[in-house]
Amino acid sequence: MIGEAMREPWVWPLMLMLVGAAATYFWRGLGVYLAGKMSPDGTLFAWVSAVAYALLAGLIARMIVMPIGPLEATAISHRVGAAVLALAVFFLTRRNMLLGVTAGCVTLILLTFVT
Repeated sequence: MIGEAMREPWVWPLMLMLVGAAATYFWRGLGVYLAGKMSPDGTLFAWVSAVAYALLAGLIARMIVMPIGPLEATAISHRVGAAVLALAVFFLTRRNMLLGVTAGCVTLILLTFVT
Protein backbone atom coordinates (compact mmCIF):
# COMPACT_ATOMS: atom_id res chain seq x y z
CA MET A 1 0.00 0.00 0.00
CA ILE A 2 2.78 2.47 0.91
CA GLY A 3 4.77 1.46 -2.17
CA GLU A 4 1.75 2.14 -4.39
CA ALA A 5 1.16 5.56 -2.80
CA MET A 6 4.80 6.54 -3.42
CA ARG A 7 4.25 6.10 -7.16
CA GLU A 8 1.58 8.79 -7.24
CA PRO A 9 2.83 11.96 -8.99
CA TRP A 10 1.76 14.27 -6.16
CA VAL A 11 3.55 12.41 -3.35
CA TRP A 12 7.15 13.51 -3.98
CA PRO A 13 6.41 17.26 -4.30
CA LEU A 14 4.34 17.03 -1.11
CA MET A 15 7.11 15.17 0.73
CA LEU A 16 9.70 17.67 -0.48
CA MET A 17 7.53 20.54 0.73
CA LEU A 18 7.00 18.91 4.14
CA VAL A 19 10.71 18.18 4.62
CA GLY A 20 11.60 21.74 3.56
CA ALA A 21 9.02 23.19 5.95
CA ALA A 22 10.27 20.99 8.82
CA ALA A 23 13.86 22.10 8.22
CA THR A 24 12.83 25.75 8.05
CA TYR A 25 10.69 25.64 11.17
CA PHE A 26 13.37 23.76 13.09
CA TRP A 27 15.88 26.57 12.56
CA ARG A 28 13.26 29.23 13.22
CA GLY A 29 12.27 27.54 16.46
CA LEU A 30 15.89 27.20 17.50
CA GLY A 31 16.38 30.90 16.74
CA VAL A 32 13.40 31.87 18.88
CA TYR A 33 14.65 29.67 21.71
CA LEU A 34 18.18 31.04 21.59
CA ALA A 35 17.04 34.65 21.15
CA GLY A 36 15.41 34.50 24.56
CA LYS A 37 18.70 33.48 26.09
CA MET A 38 20.86 36.12 24.36
CA SER A 39 21.52 39.49 25.92
CA PRO A 40 21.04 42.34 23.41
CA ASP A 41 24.01 44.11 25.03
CA GLY A 42 26.28 41.05 24.92
CA THR A 43 29.27 40.38 22.72
CA LEU A 44 27.55 37.54 20.83
CA PHE A 45 24.71 39.81 19.78
CA ALA A 46 27.20 42.51 18.74
CA TRP A 47 29.09 39.94 16.64
CA VAL A 48 25.89 38.70 14.96
CA SER A 49 24.93 42.30 14.15
CA ALA A 50 28.38 43.02 12.72
CA VAL A 51 28.23 39.91 10.52
CA ALA A 52 24.74 40.86 9.29
CA TYR A 53 25.88 44.37 8.39
CA ALA A 54 29.00 43.01 6.68
CA LEU A 55 26.92 40.63 4.56
CA LEU A 56 24.55 43.44 3.60
CA ALA A 57 27.47 45.73 2.68
CA GLY A 58 29.04 42.97 0.60
CA LEU A 59 25.81 42.31 -1.29
CA ILE A 60 25.28 46.00 -1.99
CA ALA A 61 28.90 46.38 -3.18
CA ARG A 62 28.47 43.38 -5.46
CA MET A 63 25.27 44.83 -6.92
CA ILE A 64 27.12 48.06 -7.70
CA VAL A 65 30.41 46.64 -9.00
CA MET A 66 29.32 43.31 -10.55
CA PRO A 67 25.57 43.44 -11.21
CA ILE A 68 23.59 40.69 -12.91
CA GLY A 69 20.31 40.79 -14.77
CA PRO A 70 18.69 44.09 -15.76
CA LEU A 71 20.97 46.06 -13.43
CA GLU A 72 23.86 45.06 -15.68
CA ALA A 73 22.51 47.38 -18.40
CA THR A 74 22.83 50.48 -16.21
CA ALA A 75 25.97 52.59 -16.11
CA ILE A 76 28.23 52.16 -13.08
CA SER A 77 28.13 55.93 -12.53
CA HIS A 78 24.35 55.71 -12.20
CA ARG A 79 24.58 52.84 -9.71
CA VAL A 80 27.23 54.61 -7.63
CA GLY A 81 25.34 57.92 -7.75
CA ALA A 82 22.09 56.27 -6.63
CA ALA A 83 23.89 54.46 -3.80
CA VAL A 84 25.59 57.66 -2.60
CA LEU A 85 22.31 59.57 -2.64
CA ALA A 86 20.51 56.71 -0.87
CA LEU A 87 23.17 56.71 1.85
CA ALA A 88 22.96 60.49 2.22
CA VAL A 89 19.16 60.42 2.54
CA PHE A 90 19.42 57.54 5.01
CA PHE A 91 21.67 59.57 7.32
CA LEU A 92 19.90 62.91 6.79
CA THR A 93 16.55 61.39 7.78
CA ARG A 94 17.87 59.94 11.06
CA ARG A 95 18.53 56.48 9.61
CA ASN A 96 15.15 56.02 7.96
CA MET A 97 15.65 52.91 5.84
CA LEU A 98 12.46 53.35 3.81
CA LEU A 99 13.35 56.87 2.70
CA GLY A 100 16.94 55.91 1.91
CA VAL A 101 15.97 52.91 -0.21
CA THR A 102 13.21 54.88 -1.94
CA ALA A 103 15.60 57.72 -2.76
CA GLY A 104 18.14 55.29 -4.18
CA CYS A 105 15.58 53.45 -6.30
CA VAL A 106 13.99 56.62 -7.66
CA THR A 107 17.43 58.10 -8.41
CA LEU A 108 18.55 54.98 -10.28
CA ILE A 109 15.33 54.90 -12.29
CA LEU A 110 15.58 58.58 -13.19
CA LEU A 111 19.27 58.38 -14.09
CA THR A 112 18.72 55.29 -16.21
CA PHE A 113 15.70 56.43 -18.16
CA VAL A 114 16.28 60.18 -18.39
CA THR A 115 19.91 60.16 -19.52
